[in-house]
Amino acid sequence: MLYHAAMPEDATMHAPPETRPALRLGLRLDFTPGGRLGPGKADLLEAIASTGSISGAGRAMTMSYRRAWLLVDDLNRMFRQPLVEAQPGGAQGGGARLTPLGHEVLAHYRAVERTVLEAAAAPIEALRGAIDPTPRPAKAQPAEAQE
Repeated sequence: MLYHAAMPEDATMHAPPETRPALRLGLRLDFTPGGRLGPGKADLLEAIASTGSISGAGRAMTMSYRRAWLLVDDLNRMFRQPLVEAQPGGAQGGGARLTPLGHEVLAHYRAVERTVLEAAAAPIEALRGAIDPTPRPAKAQPAEAQE
């Protein structure tokens, strides 16, 4: 089944899942020299929006707090305004939320993903159709190649 979180329900192929190889499309936008925005950072923004914290988002993505914080810092420096606002911890605990620009950037990125998936559906399906769904053992290497 062709899969992506941003993919519309009606875009999936109607074949039994066991007969079609799974596929995930990852799209990274490289704004040279501005920085990169890809599925990991977009997923992190979504996780922050749903958990209300950078540490909670990191845990949800099995990522260290430090890694999540560094990615948020990278995103905040990349755009003209911060995408994530964090409140310091303490007795009441901290938290984080997406700014209006953060919500806007995430929505635009997901729209690009949907557009690419829709535009590339036919060639992707042609490629998937050429894949052998049954795994085959690797061919043994000639003896001279093993030395």
